[in-house]
Amino acid sequence: MAQLDDLAFFQRLAQAGSLTATARELGLSLSAVSKRLKQLEARLGVTLASRTTRRLTLTPEGERYLVRGAAILEELVELEEALGAQRAELSGPLKINATFGFGRRHVAPLLSHFCARHPGVEASLELSNFPLTPGEQGVDIGIRVGEPPDSRLVARHVLANRRVLCASPRYVASMPPLETPADLSAHPCLVLRENDSDYAVWRFRRRDGGAEQAVKVAGPLTSNDGEVIVGLALDGHGVMLRSWWDVHEWLARGELVELLPGWRGVRADFHAVYPQRRHVPARLRAFVELLQRELPRRVAALPA
Repeated sequence: MAQLDDLAFFQRLAQAGSLTATARELGLSLSAVSKRLKQLEARLGVTLASRTTRRLTLTPEGERYLVRGAAILEELVELEEALGAQRAELSGPLKINATFGFGRRHVAPLLSHFCARHPGVEASLELSNFPLTPGEQGVDIGIRVGEPPDSRLVARHVLANRRVLCASPRYVASMPPLETPADLSAHPCLVLRENDSDYAVWRFRRRDGGAEQAVKVAGPLTSNDGEVIVGLALDGHGVMLRSWWDVHEWLARGELVELLPGWRGVRADFHAVYPQRRHVPARLRAFVELLQRELPRRVAALPA
């Protein structure tokens, strides 16, 4: 139907951001793309975008046509899949957002496996220090640490995780006493610097389930990269608080030692989050199911 072709054309136009980029992607002339947009606006009787050859700005009507049109196209894909397309023939775009370390080590290999099995999926993995909200900037799935605060998002648990206080055996052999979280003030703490603060706040909970305790920590060595922090700890420079998924292999080999046996770092489970919608695309559901199935196989189970 012409209306569906128009919806698909406008989706490409909005994603490309300009008439020139759209013409290049579709292999058409600039005049042909401009004429197609004018014909669409004439049929609808509204202006969908103000434009130059370099930039396209959607009007409120254009935003509505884009959002509702995307939902209609998604429903069409869902219908076709439900009517007979096999799971091995999943197709369509899938944009995933995750943090740098976890995304590189675990999400990227699983995405590679997923796309090899489903070559019709057009996937994009965007890594960032701060999470992007699914539904914005084209993100379909966000891999988040902890429960998402936005109730408009569906959250699927994909991996159990907690923070672990640890250091190298070399540091432990000569370190000052460490019996409670408050004693960390006497230790060089390896801080993951995520903002401009001069200190970090580390949170712990008694092993017997008591109240949470938060302590401010600081040290002479900091970094904005988790891998650097782990390397500094392995070299004996001090104490770090890192996620179980990141350090469990070092702990198993004895190259790191967990500290404060009477206390534990707080839970920081991973969830795959995506916007609530009536029809969830099969490719999105399939990738979340892959995360739920495979991530626990890649990371050792949390000790009791």
